[in-house]
Amino acid sequence: MAAEAAFDFQENGRGPVLSLSGDWTVDTIAALEAELRAVANRLKPGAVVDVSNLGRMDVAGAYLLDRTFRESPAGDKARIAIRGDHSNAMRLLAAARKSIAPIVEKPQRPTGLNGFLERVGRIMASIGHEIIDTVSFLGETLVVLSRLVTNPRRIRWVSVVHTMEVAGLNAMPIVALLAFFIGMVVAYLGARILGDFGASVFTVELVAFSMLREFGVVITAVLLAGRTNSAFTAEIGAMKMRQEIDAMRVIGIDPMEALVAPRVIAMLIMTPILTFAAMMAGMFGGLLVTWGELGVSPNMFFARISEVVPAQHFWVGFSKAAPFALVLTIIACKQGLSVGGDVGSLGRKVTSSVVQAIFMVILMDALFALWFLELDL
Repeated sequence: MAAEAAFDFQENGRGPVLSLSGDWTVDTIAALEAELRAVANRLKPGAVVDVSNLGRMDVAGAYLLDRTFRESPAGDKARIAIRGDHSNAMRLLAAARKSIAPIVEKPQRPTGLNGFLERVGRIMASIGHEIIDTVSFLGETLVVLSRLVTNPRRIRWVSVVHTMEVAGLNAMPIVALLAFFIGMVVAYLGARILGDFGASVFTVELVAFSMLREFGVVITAVLLAGRTNSAFTAEIGAMKMRQEIDAMRVIGIDPMEALVAPRVIAMLIMTPILTFAAMMAGMFGGLLVTWGELGVSPNMFFARISEVVPAQHFWVGFSKAAPFALVLTIIACKQGLSVGGDVGSLGRKVTSSVVQAIFMVILMDALFALWFLELDL
């Protein structure tokens, strides 16, 4: 049975003392509310709560006592001093005080031109911090990979093969299908536009150049940015939220070796394969259009490619696959490891991962294009 809640208020030379007794729980404190309001005005700063004879206490009892002190002359800043020993009185009082703490309003930001400049400055500072963090993560990943290269027995091949299947092999159909349709569109537009100049035969070269040099690898990278990057970030972010990564560190497992390195290795292997599949699918789509629209037979199509299109265009496009794979995986894993403890953080990091990955693909492709043109390749 719960003991009846009671209190005794005394004033001495050192200050007011409020002695609690009985059980201060939600079932026993109802009759005390009016009496506590009567003594609230006498609880001057420096009042002490004696819990030596206090029995059980729950959050409701702690809230009632805290409210009494907040209604005293000391107000919301009144600090409740405890005298005596009790297992959880101080903890419950702290929880009650925290639960009713006023919400701190956000500071007013300037408006107009000053506000615009401030927002621009904050965005630029955020971008700068993000770039520094990503480059640092890239360096850490390269160090881990170099350590694994010198000691291949530490590579988790089961994780590597699993990632190759899930993130690479399973993406093959959608990559090939999209590249097939892109090749058809390029061939169809080329046949119509070049036909106006009497040069429709060059549609074969247009399809070969575009798919081998640019579209094959870019389509693959963009699809991986949307499909694989989001998956990597969500997987690692969910582990971060469930504190699995902290548990790995506690038992001596390096998350960089267990989570990041297998994904990087798998994507470095699978992205060139997917790129090759995208190139072939795009050229096959162009073949069907030129065959149907221009009457170019498959034999003539491939013969013209082998005679007119240099092999360097294939290697220019193929060489971009590995850098794209490295950057995409670094961004995905870094964003996953940056997830906080709430679902909202996970959603923001997944979105940021996909946006950053697509942006970096386009930016790197532009830089590669300028570089290869300067090299006359």
